[in-house]
Amino acid sequence: MAELLPVIPEKITVHLGASSDKNVENVTVSFPDYVKNCASCEIYPTWPEQSIRANLYAIISFAMNRIYTEFYRTRGYDFDITNNTSEDQSYIRGHSTFEPISRITDEIFNSYIRRPGRADPLFASYCNGTTTTCDGLSQWGTVTLAQNGYSAFEILKFYYGQDIELVTDVPVGKFRSAIPPMPLRLGIADDAVRFAELRLNRIGKNYPAIPKIANVNIVFTQETESAVSEFQRIFGLPVTGVIDIPTWYRIQFIYSGVKRLNEVESEGISLDEVSLQLPTEVYPGQTGIIVSVLQYYLNSIGLYYAEVPNIPVDGIYGPLTEQAVRGVQGLFGLEQTGITDRETVFAIYDVYFGIVDNMQSADVTVAAPYSGQLLSAGSSGIEVERLQYYIGVIADVYDSVTAPAITGVYDAATEAAVSEMQSIFGIDVTGITGPITWDAIKGEFELISDGQSFNNGQYGGDIYGEVSV
Repeated sequence: MAELLPVIPEKITVHLGASSDKNVENVTVSFPDYVKNCASCEIYPTWPEQSIRANLYAIISFAMNRIYTEFYRTRGYDFDITNNTSEDQSYIRGHSTFEPISRITDEIFNSYIRRPGRADPLFASYCNGTTTTCDGLSQWGTVTLAQNGYSAFEILKFYYGQDIELVTDVPVGKFRSAIPPMPLRLGIADDAVRFAELRLNRIGKNYPAIPKIANVNIVFTQETESAVSEFQRIFGLPVTGVIDIPTWYRIQFIYSGVKRLNEVESEGISLDEVSLQLPTEVYPGQTGIIVSVLQYYLNSIGLYYAEVPNIPVDGIYGPLTEQAVRGVQGLFGLEQTGITDRETVFAIYDVYFGIVDNMQSADVTVAAPYSGQLLSAGSSGIEVERLQYYIGVIADVYDSVTAPAITGVYDAATEAAVSEMQSIFGIDVTGITGPITWDAIKGEFELISDGQSFNNGQYGGDIYGEVSV
């Protein structure tokens, strides 16, 4: 699936044969040239202009549906569409194009058909209407309708229903799959997580054994992990709870199937399902909590990599933060821009989680680093146990903090204790333990364990914001 609303692809890769035929080649051509070729293979330039236009809109939307839903790529193929007319639409390499078709294509190739309130291009199926018939558009039938005074849009509504619209002036760009640059796992925050959670929940309507993810957002939680694990079990994938590339593509494949995205009367993808929840880039000069969290991760990485300097967690994306970002980019062979783009975010996750996974400390006076798992009401496991233990040590010094029982469950008492410490530490009071809260608790625990604690009520750390999700 695309991560945003559809764009007109710059290029399309065509398989010159049936999808099952591995002995033919693929060709990659510009999208307008592809449309011109298909139309010149399938319709006549002498047809009425409104008929030609209606057929071109159908060809464009059909191809865009194949690309946007990654129909073939989610099935393991390395192409976007075939030229086999029993599967797709005709394309003959080297076929001449006709002037009226070429002229009109140049005018409308950046338009497509969709249902109102949907994001996905309509699967505008069609047939010639003489030797073959179908539920979609009849190519020869468009001629009769045009001769009877129908406009191109009226012709499309005649075949696809009154509830369609034309999206025009669509930007042209490189198609970007939503597939993340590294596997999604517990603790990662990215819009790709929300993207997958929405799809897992929809798949779960058809496969109720998959547990529903109640709080769909950008954070990969234990709920997400449970849903992913059950999905993997049902569909014969290794049960890891991690969304790797095979799992990602399988989710998209099953999702397209249950929503019938490759049929004229599909359930469709609502516009709400494609809106981004995070900025795709964080720039020098930006301020706020997202910068503070970025700085926390960078500082943690800097403890182990000399290329990443220590920086203040002040929520200001200044020259030092930019330098630290360049250090991580250098470690991963990325262009050292100092801008935290999506690839850089995942590089930071990769390094940080590698440190967390490999850290085995026997020193009980040194707290574990933040695991990446956002902890809130209902969370459970070893990370909650650790948090409750650290709070218990801190509560011996801070009278206002009531130590929760060490149960491994993030209950009301744990949430209340976290809220109280956030108030003491000058962090936004949410009762949720994200990286900034964990770091503050970790630091105070280590000071107390090392005999360097402050007097009751005195916190010597920095003043932060906190993650609001």
